[in-house]
Amino acid sequence: MNIKEICLYLGIGQTKARELVRGNNGFGVQIGNRWYANKKELDRWLEKNTA
Repeated sequence: MNIKEICLYLGIGQTKARELVRGNNGFGVQIGNRWYANKKELDRWLEKNTA
């Protein structure tokens, strides 16, 4: 997922999406100068970090 897809999926802005993906959360991947997220890992992280 790219940043725009993450924004739509989570209902957050681009700045927050970039912060999440660039953080050491285990789902962000940088390819060149662009950041992407693995959807399965993002879902796993969400389950683990939400009440």
